[in-house]
Amino acid sequence: MEGSNRTVLLLFCLVLSCFVAQTHGKQKEQGIPLYKYSGLKPKSSGALDASLFEVEKSANPDNIHIPQEGSKEGDKIGNLPGQPPVDFSQYGGYVTVNKVAGHALYYYFVEANDQHKASLPLLLWLNGGPGCSSLAYGAMQELGPFRVHSDGKTLFANRFAWNKAANVLFLESPVGVGFSYSNTTKDYETRGDTNTAEDNYAFLVNWLERFPEYKNRPFYISGESYAGHYVPQLAHTILRHNKMQATKTIINLKGIMIGNAVINDETDNRGMYDFLASHALVTDEDAYNVNNRCDFTPNVTTQSKECMASNDAINDAISDIDIYNIYAPRCFSTNVTEKPKKASLVIDPCSDYYVHFYLNQPDVQRALHANVTKITHDWEACSDVISNWGDSPPTIIPLLQEFMANGLRVWVFSGDIDGRVPVTSTKYSLKKMNLPVKTAWYAWHLNGEVGGYTEVYKGDLTFATVREAGHQVPSYQPARGLSLVTHFLNGTPLPNTTRPSD
Repeated sequence: MEGSNRTVLLLFCLVLSCFVAQTHGKQKEQGIPLYKYSGLKPKSSGALDASLFEVEKSANPDNIHIPQEGSKEGDKIGNLPGQPPVDFSQYGGYVTVNKVAGHALYYYFVEANDQHKASLPLLLWLNGGPGCSSLAYGAMQELGPFRVHSDGKTLFANRFAWNKAANVLFLESPVGVGFSYSNTTKDYETRGDTNTAEDNYAFLVNWLERFPEYKNRPFYISGESYAGHYVPQLAHTILRHNKMQATKTIINLKGIMIGNAVINDETDNRGMYDFLASHALVTDEDAYNVNNRCDFTPNVTTQSKECMASNDAINDAISDIDIYNIYAPRCFSTNVTEKPKKASLVIDPCSDYYVHFYLNQPDVQRALHANVTKITHDWEACSDVISNWGDSPPTIIPLLQEFMANGLRVWVFSGDIDGRVPVTSTKYSLKKMNLPVKTAWYAWHLNGEVGGYTEVYKGDLTFATVREAGHQVPSYQPARGLSLVTHFLNGTPLPNTTRPSD
């Protein structure tokens, strides 16, 4: 938020409230003030298209292969401190993505169990921010194999972990996030969508050299919130490099899935205010004033008095709730407990503190192969060293259209009690695509209960809601989250039957 125009800051301080949340790690998790960035400079006037997202670096993949110091064997994790017994292998370590600048990205990889790992696809998970860790959220609080007990020292199993459906790779990106680092510290000031996509692509190419058994494996990318930018831009980069290699496919990309995702700035913002009003959190009048008296144009510098007054009123109204799950309890203690509280897969509101404590333990960092000597600060869930985000296009809709045209599977999902990038925002943004409906809206089920609602569009784009889930869907509804990703990876429709065995 630093350096933003004061008028714009006041208008969208509602968005700021999403970052200055009650818990340690959520100060910047998981979205980004959408108004803040002017976006990529168009090459021409008129509608954006996928060609505007081209990466400026050489497209020669030989320039991306970088000599590495790490190895698969050296990255294998025997056991994490305090973990229960497991029947799968896990790895952690670094992949250099820019030798000159000294950029290295940290990854954590959990395979499926030994019986199924050879037959299941590879799935990359990215969290948002920008600047928030996929180790902190995705791995430790959402879809990873473990959750952290309230003592901050021991782990318990997540029986709905996504490595039951895929071999799952978590990446701390961009440099400056979590354990990932740059030896050129000024690079932290110049992060943005473009160089993040470049680094993430270089990571994948070099990681696959370390794990060659996954080179031809079906590959999928998923993520949430600002990963609504990360995931499509990485997928676009993969497609572009694959097309330039006439004789082989470099990465066997099959599809993407993004949740509660930043898609299209204007509709994302408008949908947020409508959601708050429709859930009786703010007045209809204030929501109307913001949507009709405020200017959502990028780079706007002035706003009307009516706009400002309603925005202030909205901020006051939501100041004491968790915007990431409007019905969630708050965390009232920043401390870990002497003994673990009873474990629950429904996320503890203080989990950010437990994870922060755990991942800052020296024995944990050693077990993870985290190179703490390269890091000048404690491990944080969301980066404080990335001071400026250089580019962020106002929409990623052209990329979704590109993927559909290239036969990729595209799923967009939405936890229906998230107020940060709510279901209304996603519905408004997808409506901008004007897609014909292939399968009309219906309730999907799990274990005899409605798991959410879904609609499928021509071109292989599926939209699905997850009932009673907040911004981080697998945190609040782990069983429904696992069902969702399993059907996505299998390419099967979400079930419309109420049989308890589904």
